[in-house]
Amino acid sequence: MKIKLRKKKLASGKYSLYIDYYKGSVIDENGKTKGNREFEYLKEYLYINPKTAFEKKENEETLLRAEQILSIRRAEYAQGKYGIKDRSKDRLLFLTYYDKLKEERYESKGNYDNWDAAQNHIEAYIGRKKITFEDIDEDFVIGFKKFLNHKSRTKSNIPLSQNSKYTYYNKFKATLRQAFEDGYTRRNFASTVKGFAQGETSREHLTHEELQAVAKAHCKHPVLKSAFLFSCLTGLRWSDINKLVWSEVRDEKDETRLVFKQKKTAGQEYQFISNQARQLLGKRKLENDKVFQGLKYGAHFNAEILRWCMRAGITKHITFHSGRHTHAVLLLENGADIYTVSKILGHKEIRTTQVYAKIVDKKKKEAAYLIPELEMDYKL
Repeated sequence: MKIKLRKKKLASGKYSLYIDYYKGSVIDENGKTKGNREFEYLKEYLYINPKTAFEKKENEETLLRAEQILSIRRAEYAQGKYGIKDRSKDRLLFLTYYDKLKEERYESKGNYDNWDAAQNHIEAYIGRKKITFEDIDEDFVIGFKKFLNHKSRTKSNIPLSQNSKYTYYNKFKATLRQAFEDGYTRRNFASTVKGFAQGETSREHLTHEELQAVAKAHCKHPVLKSAFLFSCLTGLRWSDINKLVWSEVRDEKDETRLVFKQKKTAGQEYQFISNQARQLLGKRKLENDKVFQGLKYGAHFNAEILRWCMRAGITKHITFHSGRHTHAVLLLENGADIYTVSKILGHKEIRTTQVYAKIVDKKKKEAAYLIPELEMDYKL
């Protein structure tokens, strides 16, 4: 079998790289001889006519990745055909393999973003070293854990949160686990070093009284106020509210429902909203117009949310995402079952929603001690 790297010209002005597996020729049902081929598209693209230094460098890196994947495929074939030890696997760069696994998750937006973020910290840990699978041992794994714990920083130059460490280290371990299954390492190093414990997630939210105070308080940006209150009344994320267009708002007799695709999970959603939530949307416009025109994400709007809450007498650290938490807690406090709340929020697993149930239970426990003790004779 011949295994070659080939390219296909796209209308976008790029080449799409793919691997051509030629298995000889066959005779079809019409008696004609044709090549017996299979193709593996790598989701790697080259600029046809690179003009800038950036495009030329990107072409070099893309071609290198593609050629290394080609070497993997050839080595896998040789190993199966001759039963020999595949030494090319030892020499494969760890980051090349990680990048390949990351790209396989491209369709899962949230998961891909986590893999991409973790890669930044892995690259910072490795630096300019050319780490191959031959270099990986238990010390390498322990070293990355220590790096996350003591040296890694966010873009704002603050230490990583416990859950960020947990998430990034898990992506690192998933790569090591898959590498072991694919025959790149002699041991499953993912199982040799204990990971980070997952931290308890803080879900800051507004009570009904606080939400009422916020609704009455002045906000510098009316569109921000409407969008945040809409999130509190519907549970939608900022990303879904920001991209919401009028064609996704279905006014049907006395009811309104949203028909949209979640940006984070790509799941199709059908959600009824209250009359008050519908009023926040305002007068209907053209189908492709954004509902919340002028809504922006950034430090200025985030700071305004805090100032707005302070005008309402609220000192909690409220963000736009707190609107989603507020909606979940208010639903549970007012009798909605956890399964329904899970569906409204678009959670794939019920355990994700159970965090809000814990908040409600905590409030119930606190309420048990609100009534002052009575003076009484316990011998009644």
